[in-house]
Amino acid sequence: MKIKNASCIACGKKDLDRDTIGINRKLIAENTKTFYCMDCLADYLGCTVQDILDKIEEFKDEGCKLFS
Repeated sequence: MKIKNASCIACGKKDLDRDTIGINRKLIAENTKTFYCMDCLADYLGCTVQDILDKIEEFKDEGCKLFS
């Protein structure tokens, strides 16, 4: 599911999905109003997109409500 009006603050990509919003809130700040797309978040964190996707799956398995 895409979140309308949520766009990447680095590249401008629009309509970010729920998992992207969730991982931004989990790794940057829970109450953030600005988000990175997966590619820009990986660049910002110095990791790969796959690393982030793996982390999202871990958080889902733990029952994190940001990814429900």
